[in-house]
Amino acid sequence: MKKTIASLLVCAAFGSAHAAAPKADIVRHKIPNSDFPIALAVTIPPTATIHFISGQVPAVVNKDAPADSLEAFGDTKTQSESVLKKIKEILQGMKLEMSDVVKMQVFLVGDPAKGGKADTKGFMEAYTQYFGSSAQPGPQLNLPARAVVQVAGLSNPGWLVEIEVVAAKK
Repeated sequence: MKKTIASLLVCAAFGSAHAAAPKADIVRHKIPNSDFPIALAVTIPPTATIHFISGQVPAVVNKDAPADSLEAFGDTKTQSESVLKKIKEILQGMKLEMSDVVKMQVFLVGDPAKGGKADTKGFMEAYTQYFGSSAQPGPQLNLPARAVVQVAGLSNPGWLVEIEVVAAKK
């Protein structure tokens, strides 16, 4: 009986201390000695709400081109700009911002114009319009943790880019 009462007192004390604790911030851990515009890691406190945004694909930029062609969607930079703009609009519709993105997964298809290699330079030109570094004024500095992978293909042969994100807000 004494053990049960002691356990309840410990739980009650922990619960009240936990409830009184200040809300922790979302922490973005920088890559040491680097200005590369991604976070090494992001720590999300239990007080934050996490939002998973499905993979987004590019919008058509040339309606006269065949619907399954690169000409319909543009190069990697154009497609990346289109996808990131879509993600920004989705987040805004959820009362979130690009600065709330904590994780990004990027799928790039090898560009035939680049010998079948992913155009990471084109992707980065679009990405840094939204996520910068301290050396680049303009884009917000709340950098996400990120992975970029080259894939064999996406469901439309004209797509070179698909991006999914996770956003968090306290």
